[in-house]
Amino acid sequence: MHVPDSMLHGNVCPVTAFFSTVGVLGAAWLAFRRKVQASAGRFAAVTSLIFAAQMVNFPVSGGTSGHLLGGVVAAALLGMPMGVLAMTLVIVIQSLLFADGGLSVMGVNIMSMAIIGAGLGGGLFELLSMGAAIRSRRGMAALAVASWLSVVLASSFVSAMLVIDGASKAGAAFPAMFNVHAIIGIGEAILTMAIVWAFAPVPTSASSRRSVAMPLVTAIVVGGLLGPFACGYPDGLEWVADRLAFVKHAAPAFVAPMSDYSVNFVSNEMLSTAVAGVAGVIITFVVAWAVGLAFKPQTSLA
Repeated sequence: MHVPDSMLHGNVCPVTAFFSTVGVLGAAWLAFRRKVQASAGRFAAVTSLIFAAQMVNFPVSGGTSGHLLGGVVAAALLGMPMGVLAMTLVIVIQSLLFADGGLSVMGVNIMSMAIIGAGLGGGLFELLSMGAAIRSRRGMAALAVASWLSVVLASSFVSAMLVIDGASKAGAAFPAMFNVHAIIGIGEAILTMAIVWAFAPVPTSASSRRSVAMPLVTAIVVGGLLGPFACGYPDGLEWVADRLAFVKHAAPAFVAPMSDYSVNFVSNEMLSTAVAGVAGVIITFVVAWAVGLAFKPQTSLA
């Protein structure tokens, strides 16, 4: 659900940039105040895993595809404030290095995927789980419902921005976006439950290296081996944009070094995607680890 520069213009861009900045700063403030949270290594590994998972589009009916949003995954594995920061880092890196999501509309993407996806989605998970163990029935059910709602709410926000911007009419944008993302949300729920079950926080007495190594190695495998085999159908937002014809094609103002998840020095398309995917995982891990060092927990979540 990465909005490109060609899709939105006008006042929605600076306004959403302002509110997304406020939201991210608010999440950082909450993270500083938390006594128990993930270590820098854990934060970096989970952030890298979400980056890699977003590369793998899965087919949806009607010739479209979807991919993991990951907001509830981030919130469940890292806590809501750090989940928002993790999603923000992923969005920024995707835009600057891979041209996945526009620069002028970064505020919209952060609002939809980080603030709504991880912030509101994470809050819904905590509300629905009511403190239940994350691997319990109630915990898994809460993950499923919250992750499905996070996709639907994020798509509704993007629809609202399209309407406000004048790119589409409410009677067209909202139903089209809801219909496709309600289905994508089912895949989101399944993937969220599977990922959180596999990488749920371990007790502090267990090896912290394992809690970092497992998601990091998985991220490298997903980005390098599964990324090249991602479904080539347009994602839900692209599919709706094609049907409603509200994208204005123009030359990009910024050329990303690994645009479309490829590298210029590798001619084979699949190998090029694999190299870009692994490079993205490593870069995301390093940047997230550096950011994570600023939040020194009094007690590590692992």
